[in-house]
Amino acid sequence: MSIPDGVRALEHDLRGICGPRLQSLVIYGRRAAAAAQHPHGHEHGHEHGHGHAGAPVRTMAIVDALTAADLRACASLTASWHERGLATPLVVAAHEFERSLDAFPLEFGAILADHEIVAGANPFDGLTVDSTDVRRACEVQARSHLLHLREGFLETRGRADALAVLIVESAASFAALIRSVARLETAASEETATAARHAERALAVTPGSIADIVALVGVSEISSERAERLFPPYLDVAEKLVAYVDGWSRRG
Repeated sequence: MSIPDGVRALEHDLRGICGPRLQSLVIYGRRAAAAAQHPHGHEHGHEHGHGHAGAPVRTMAIVDALTAADLRACASLTASWHERGLATPLVVAAHEFERSLDAFPLEFGAILADHEIVAGANPFDGLTVDSTDVRRACEVQARSHLLHLREGFLETRGRADALAVLIVESAASFAALIRSVARLETAASEETATAARHAERALAVTPGSIADIVALVGVSEISSERAERLFPPYLDVAEKLVAYVDGWSRRG
């Protein structure tokens, strides 16, 4: 994949701030983002911000050390980065990154699985995420999502339009959960739709019951009628995911 001009501008800015302390700059999540925007070969997303189509480009910068002055300098440039179609960069001190793999196994595992080096050395050389940490984090993610859906449903007070908002706003975190389950079973794919089909087979649920929800990533709204049709199988799948991951953890 080509490197966007905005990322090259970010590299220039970070070198101006950090100088030789900038070890690496990477783009991450581009394949996952592209698959989420085109789950069935056509656009489901919408414009994000100032004329940039699709999700903002996510980056990570690894630096020797990170100071308060660095953060202030970055803060002054954040608005210009957003204007260029970038998400706020994740800036990490080198000594923190490796030690954070066990604390954020899903987040950093996703970066390890889907990244491109823009500048500097490969910061992930020789690094792996421990499967035990992934199992634990995946179960926490699944249980949290289920609790969120139940609580969110109560807060709709029976209104179908509010239920539609709940489903749309939870689609991205559900898609992340589905990719985490695939990664847990070493069936990781940058395509959310592929991970969804894998999960449907693993849970023995109706084909499309997971794919229909993850396809809503980037969609701004759905009808009340569709929401009422989607939510019962969505909640059922969320419950089955918790039981499945819990059982997988026990077997593991």
